[in-house]
Amino acid sequence: MKYHRLLILSIAFQIITLISLAGGNNDPGLWYTQPAQKWSAEALPIGNGRMGAMFYGGVTKEKIQFNEQSLWSGANNWDGDSKNGDLTFGTYLNFGEITVEFPKLQSVSNYRRSLNISNGIHTTRFTSEGVNYTREAFASHPDQVMVFNYTSSRKGALSGTISLSSAHGAKIKVTGNSLIFDGELPNKLKYAAVLRVLHDGGKIKASDSCLVFEDCNTLTLMMDARTNYKADYKSGWRGADPLPVINKELAAAQAKSYDKLLSSHVRDITSLLDRAPIDLGKSGNEILTLPTNERLKKYAAGGEDPELEATMFQYGRYLLVSCSRPGGLPANLQGLWNDSNTPSWSSDYHNNINVEMNYWAAESANLSECHLPLFDFIVAAEEPLRIATRKAFGEKTRGWTARTSQNIFGGTGWQWNIPASAWYATHAYEHWAFTQDLVFLRKTAYPLLKEISEYWEDNLKKMPDGTLMVPNGWSPEHGPREDGVMHDQQLIWELFQDYLAAARVLDIDREYQKKVADMVAHLAPNKIGKWGQLQEWQTDRDDPNDQHRHTSHLFAVYPGHQISLTNTPQLAAAAIISLRSRSGNYGINENKPFTVESTVGDSRRSWTWPWRCALWARLGEGERAGIMVRGLLTYNTLPNLFCNHPPFQLDGNFGIPAAITEMLLQSHAGEIQLLPALPGKWATGGSFTGLRARGGFTVNCTWADGKVTGYKITSSKPQKVKVRVNGELKEITASR
Repeated sequence: MKYHRLLILSIAFQIITLISLAGGNNDPGLWYTQPAQKWSAEALPIGNGRMGAMFYGGVTKEKIQFNEQSLWSGANNWDGDSKNGDLTFGTYLNFGEITVEFPKLQSVSNYRRSLNISNGIHTTRFTSEGVNYTREAFASHPDQVMVFNYTSSRKGALSGTISLSSAHGAKIKVTGNSLIFDGELPNKLKYAAVLRVLHDGGKIKASDSCLVFEDCNTLTLMMDARTNYKADYKSGWRGADPLPVINKELAAAQAKSYDKLLSSHVRDITSLLDRAPIDLGKSGNEILTLPTNERLKKYAAGGEDPELEATMFQYGRYLLVSCSRPGGLPANLQGLWNDSNTPSWSSDYHNNINVEMNYWAAESANLSECHLPLFDFIVAAEEPLRIATRKAFGEKTRGWTARTSQNIFGGTGWQWNIPASAWYATHAYEHWAFTQDLVFLRKTAYPLLKEISEYWEDNLKKMPDGTLMVPNGWSPEHGPREDGVMHDQQLIWELFQDYLAAARVLDIDREYQKKVADMVAHLAPNKIGKWGQLQEWQTDRDDPNDQHRHTSHLFAVYPGHQISLTNTPQLAAAAIISLRSRSGNYGINENKPFTVESTVGDSRRSWTWPWRCALWARLGEGERAGIMVRGLLTYNTLPNLFCNHPPFQLDGNFGIPAAITEMLLQSHAGEIQLLPALPGKWATGGSFTGLRARGGFTVNCTWADGKVTGYKITSSKPQKVKVRVNGELKEITASR
C-alpha cells in the first residue's frame, strides 16, 4: 500500500476525532467509547452470509472470534433413536479465535469503536503517544473472505504478534505468511481455517505457532474458514474438502488491493441495505452525542429516541443480510454468531416460531434474496424428514413434518411439532406473493404446498359433526396435547388457502383444488370464549390471567391472514381481548392502563415483543404496538443491541423490522394500507422508502401529523391495486 494513503487516513482520523469530541455521531449504526468485555452483550458482529466474526475492539490485545455456519456436531438424519452410537442431534459450534497483540502500545486517548450498519464496516480508532491508529474489518460476500486492516499515521508503528486458535484443538501450522488449522469432528465433518497476513513495510516472521510483525506501515489480514458440508441428503451431507477451496478463494482475494476488496464489499452490501430507509422522527442532539450503550440506558429509563428505534429496524436487516445469503444456510437461533460449543438450544433451527420469525422481515423489508436459504434448507431436509415421518406416523403417510428442533444434517429432535411443515410452506407462498416469481412458485412453492396438503389430507381427523381437526396437537409451548388446537387449525387453514391460490395461478390440479377447498370448508373454525377471548383450545378453558410468553392461537392474526379487522371484525375483537390478557395481570379488566411496565414475567422475552408488536399492528392498535417496541429495547436488548431471550438469541432482532413494517404498511387483507398502526410518538412526521407489499409492489410514503402527505406505489408491470390512505379506500394503477 502506498504511503500517501496513510497520510490521507491520518488527516481523516483527525477530522473524525474532532467531530467525535464535539459530540457528533459520524457512524450510521452503533458506536462506543471503550472496548467490549462480554461477547454476547458488547462485541460487534460482521458477516458475509456464510462466515462471521465478533469484535471486541481491544487496544493492546484484539480478540476476533469467528464462525462458519456449517460447523455442526451430530449425526446425519438423527431422529431421536440411538442407532448412531455416541452421535446425537448435535449442536452448532464455535470455530475459533484470532488474537492480534500490540505490546508496544501504551496510554490511549480518543478511543472509539463502531459498526456501520449501512456498509458493514467495523472500525476501531484511537491515539497513542501522538500516533493515530485505525483498524477496519469487513466480511466480503463477493470475495468470500473476511478482511481486517490495520493502519497508523506514522511509518513503522505496527509491531506485535498474530495467533490463531481452533475451538476444537486442531494444531496450528505456520506456512509462509499464513496461519492454518484443519481437522475432523467425530461425525466426519472436515473443517479448516486459514489466516493470511499481508504487510507494507517492516517484516513478518514465524515464531512457534504464531506470526511476528515488526515496524510495519500497514497490516492486512484475510480470513477464510470452511467445512466439507454439502446440503445434500444423497451425498451424505458431505462434499469437497475445505482447504483447497479456501486456498483458491484467498489467492483470488490476495490478488486484489485492499481498496478493491473494500469497494466490492460496500457495493454488494449496500445494494441490499440501502433499499429501505425509514424515518420515524428526529432524536434530540443531546441524545445523538451519546454512545449507543448510553442511549439505550436513557431510552430504557423512559427517554424518547425515535432514531434508536429506526436503528433497530435497520440493525435487524443488517444482521439478516450478514448471516443469510443465497447458496448458504439459513439464520439459526443466533444468526451465525456463536462463541460456545454448548450453546443454548444447540443454536438450532426451532420451527415452532423462532426460525420463522427470523424471516418475517425478509419480504416486507425488501430483502427477498435473503429468504432463499430457508427454502434451500427445507428442500434439502425433505427426504430424511419423509423417512422420519413415516417411521413415526405410519409407512403409508404421504408428505412430511418435523420435530421442533432441526439441525443441518436432516436431523430432527425434541417434540413433534406436527404443523411445522405447514408453517414452512406458508413462507414459500409469501415469497411468491411479494415477488411474483412464477419460476419459484412452479418449482419450489407449489410442490411444497401440495405435498404438505396431502399430508394433512391423510391426517386430519373427521369429527362426528363432520368438522376436520388436527389430531393430538399442541399450542406451543403451552397446555395439553389434544385435538383441534387453534394454532394448528389456523396453520392448516393458511396452508390450504395458500395451496389454492398457488394452484389457481398455475391453473393446475383442478380436481385436487376441489378436494382442498372441501377440506377448508370443513375445518373446525375459530371460537370466541366465555369472556370474549379468542379460544386457544376447543374447550373454553382459557385463563384470563395467563401470562404465557407464547401467543400461538393468534397465528391467524399474524403472520397468518385468517383474522383481520376488515374481513372478520368479531374475531379480531376477540383477538384483542386475548392479547391484552396475555400481556399482563389484566383478566377482563378493560380499565387497567396498558404500559410497557405492565407486560410482566414470562411475557418479557426477546421474541415475544416483536410478535405482539406485529399482532397489535394488525389489530390497528398503534399505541400498543409502539409499547412493544419500547418493551424490547427496555427489557430484552443488550448494549450491542443484540436481543436477549434471555439467554442471547437473535429472533427478536430479526422480528422487530417485520413488526415495525406492519405498523407502517400492511397488504394482507386484499389492499395496501398506509400507516395502519402509527403510534403518536411517530406521528409528527416521517417517511419510508422501498418497503414491499404483496402483489409485487414497492411502496414509498411520507407523513405529517399522523396523516399521509404523499405516497408512491410502483410495480414491475402495470396493475391496479386498492390502497387505503387516511381512511379512504381508492384504486390506483401502479407502474414502474
